[in-house]
Amino acid sequence: MYYVPVPTLAQRVFAYIRRHELLKPGDRVGVAVSGGADSVALLRLLLELRKELGIVLSVVHFNHKLRGAESDEDEQFVVELARRYKLQVYSERGEVAVHAAEKRQSVETAARELRYRFFRQLLLSGAVHRIATAHTLDDQAETVLLRLVRGAGTRGLSGIYPQLSVASSQFSIGHQGLSIIRPLLGIRRKDLEACLTALGQAWREDRSNRDLRHARNRVRHGILPRLERNLNPAVREVLAETAEIAREEEAFWQQQVNQFLPQVCAAGTASLHRASLVRLPLALQRRMVRAAGQAVGLHLEFGHVEDVLQLLSGEARSVALPTGWLASRSKTHILLEAPRTFAGHHLDYDYLFPIPGRVDLAETASRLEAVMVSTAGKPAYNPEHLLEPTLLAKQLRVRNWRPGDRFWPAHTKSPKKVKELLQERHITGPDRMLWPVVLSGSEIVWLRGFPVPASFRPKTGTPEAVLIRESALKGARLVP
Repeated sequence: MYYVPVPTLAQRVFAYIRRHELLKPGDRVGVAVSGGADSVALLRLLLELRKELGIVLSVVHFNHKLRGAESDEDEQFVVELARRYKLQVYSERGEVAVHAAEKRQSVETAARELRYRFFRQLLLSGAVHRIATAHTLDDQAETVLLRLVRGAGTRGLSGIYPQLSVASSQFSIGHQGLSIIRPLLGIRRKDLEACLTALGQAWREDRSNRDLRHARNRVRHGILPRLERNLNPAVREVLAETAEIAREEEAFWQQQVNQFLPQVCAAGTASLHRASLVRLPLALQRRMVRAAGQAVGLHLEFGHVEDVLQLLSGEARSVALPTGWLASRSKTHILLEAPRTFAGHHLDYDYLFPIPGRVDLAETASRLEAVMVSTAGKPAYNPEHLLEPTLLAKQLRVRNWRPGDRFWPAHTKSPKKVKELLQERHITGPDRMLWPVVLSGSEIVWLRGFPVPASFRPKTGTPEAVLIRESALKGARLVP
């Protein structure tokens, strides 16, 4: 049996806490326990270390109510575990599925939002000074890899931070006051499970952690194990080390931004002085543009930043940015301009799209439906319009296309920018700005008027496929 001596593991956790200054004597620490192996191990380890650390422990549990009776059983398990060690329990329940539908978010995003809202309430109420979560080195590696393949700079590659300070209005990175801490970021998940096995400590299994429709689960159970076998047995540790390096480099660059930003951008504005900006190194130019966007609540990815920097050289007079924003060039400045509206609607929209299900798009006066259709016998539908159900997320999203979006229609050699595909069809004006796309995860799987990607077509022998069809809302005319 694989065995890690408990004191050795506890000492490693103690050293990590000390190195990152996560706790101090007298802290009241709420341990976030879901019932899974990682969080149960965190509780057992902190119970062992509490005298040495000089802390007071309690248990925090949030019931997401996503798995019916299983969620309630998880909650009961946690309550009984806390009772065994005579610890106070702070528990809360939330209707995550309802919240996701109301906010048009993924279930994962809604769950995190409600859970962290609860954490913040506990911290600000004075019930606890710290909340410890059970993020592990494996979680860190998965996060870094996911962000890398989706596109990330050093901030994204910084991964999960050891500590998040809780201010009165928002979470921020820091080491003072109330905070959420991650004492297990240096520990592998397999070591925690071995620890619990050695202690004879049970834990709860969440079946959704095996659902390969979630990107993180595909990374956890498929991609990382293959990388370990075929490229580097220590790939998880390497990715976690990359996060450590990126965090320190990000801290350095933030100092540079704080120093130079007042010379380039007036406080609280999104107006960049061209002459000052052009004198800076390219790496700092990019960060100035991103900081200017953040000042007005605009998140800019790499491609958007590069588009803005084209304005410096005079290659363009204006460029489109996310959520309807526009960057334009004047004689002396680059201006980030707020979104416009059309026919009373914001130019950008984004809705959850269940399978099967439908969504009404007031912005385009149309309705999209995702229906399951049989593929048996003589084809009743054009195969170029059908999608393989097993390759799709549980819930799709429909939104208007954004700058930088790419789509790969069947029978074409490679992906192309949606902007270029629409130009080829001579689609212009408001219709073009509102043109709908459907996403599974971060990938566009449907674009109005185009065949679906070949990689998402139904596999041979698939009994059913997903068909996305569009119709005009009552009294409206559908744009061809």
